[in-house]
Amino acid sequence: MERPSGRGAGTRTGDPMFPADQAPRCAGLDELDGHIAGCRACPRLVAWREEVARVKRAAFRDREYWGRPVPGFGPADAPLAVVGLAPAAHGANRTGRMFTGDTAGDFLFAALYEAGLASRAASGHTGDGLTLRGVRLTAPVHCAPPANRPTADERDTCRPWLSAELRLLAPGLRAVVALGGFGWQALLPAVRGTGRPLPRPRPVFGHGAHAVLPPGEGLPHPLHLLGSYHPSQRNTFTGRLTLPMLVGVLRRAAELAGLPTGG
Repeated sequence: MERPSGRGAGTRTGDPMFPADQAPRCAGLDELDGHIAGCRACPRLVAWREEVARVKRAAFRDREYWGRPVPGFGPADAPLAVVGLAPAAHGANRTGRMFTGDTAGDFLFAALYEAGLASRAASGHTGDGLTLRGVRLTAPVHCAPPANRPTADERDTCRPWLSAELRLLAPGLRAVVALGGFGWQALLPAVRGTGRPLPRPRPVFGHGAHAVLPPGEGLPHPLHLLGSYHPSQRNTFTGRLTLPMLVGVLRRAAELAGLPTGG
């Protein structure tokens, strides 16, 4: 995927309301991705992502870091979306592609490949030829956060980007997989921001959880929300999340979205 430059995005440095002002105006995902890549709304995240890109990890000292917000990745007509947490400091913050360049991404892409949703089982860099089949990867926070922990204010400031992305995907979107409780909790108000009502009581996160969100104005189809544990090192190394577990959720989501699945 060609990296968006962010030029011409009308970035207003230091304005915490920049996403809320710009996101609803985006008419397409290319425009949205360009705005996201130029966002400087959260001072702590801006400072951290740029410091990481300057100092670098020893193993990547000769690599040029992306060091900016990371847009979503995948086709604009995807009927399935996968929502994570945030870019990793030396993963997507380095490569510029969501879930690319770290162990969590390696695990996710292996599962996507097994489920028939990715052309390759590994995602190393933006020029590796990998394509996604009917699925778009995104996150509720687009900048790498210190200690992989965005604040509630940072999550809320970034939410308009996710709502806009879901709105632009809405004509064909049929299912969303939330990776982890943070992704689940961030996704619900973002979905509501697209005009789709949420069921009451609110759906509760769990691995394999499945909720059906009702249609809304201009949204004639229900939306299936599925949960999976996040493919973090902590979860995968301890066996809390295994590859067959994640593949199972992705295959179920693909079926609900009307996509063919591998195996």
